[in-house]
Amino acid sequence: MAGEPAAGPATGPGAEPAGTPAPAAAPPLLIACALGIEKLALRSGDRGGAPAPVTVVRTGMGPAQARRAVSRALERETWRDAAVIASGFCAGLAPGMHPGDLIVAEETRDPDGATPCTGTELLVEALTHTLPGRTVHTGPLTGSDHVVRGPERAALRAGGAIAVDMESAATLRTATAAGARPVAAVRVVVDAPEHELVRIGTVRGGISAFRVLRAVLPAFFEWHRSLLLPRR
Repeated sequence: MAGEPAAGPATGPGAEPAGTPAPAAAPPLLIACALGIEKLALRSGDRGGAPAPVTVVRTGMGPAQARRAVSRALERETWRDAAVIASGFCAGLAPGMHPGDLIVAEETRDPDGATPCTGTELLVEALTHTLPGRTVHTGPLTGSDHVVRGPERAALRAGGAIAVDMESAATLRTATAAGARPVAAVRVVVDAPEHELVRIGTVRGGISAFRVLRAVLPAFFEWHRSLLLPRR
């Protein structure tokens, strides 16, 4: 208000010594997904406990769209140093996977190479705590520029990948190219070898996957918080 004196330096017990720089603000968290339904799930989840600002960016489908959207987001001053998680739905490649299973990538792959993920074990632990009873798979997550079915799914599995989607690899490669930062990819299986989307019965699987995606945010925040802690 007008007429109030300007605040002077803090004094008394607990005050920072004169000349001590303020602690650096924690870098924000950017969560990238492709579809409106994925963004709805992620934005409607529990945001309590976030250690820094969080935004959910809808990139659109496919690697080219993901590259453009993530690049634009990270050009903004507010998000330039953000940690990045690629999230949303995916197709599982391993027999026995079910809609609603979680995929935590150890690395993402595309024709340009592999991008290692940060803190995979932290994410697995956080997701197991947040979603008890849900199966969490870890391994390579491969990228494609189209929906993968049948024999192509088997070929990707033979190459070592456990799941496939169209945006994660492009998202993480773009993020790391823009500067050093923690990156991760967490996907929810909506389509698996015994539960392909072409079957009418997978509508129920889609509902299950949506509910799981709504519940992942606390685990993302725990991963983010853990990465901000000083290492001994």
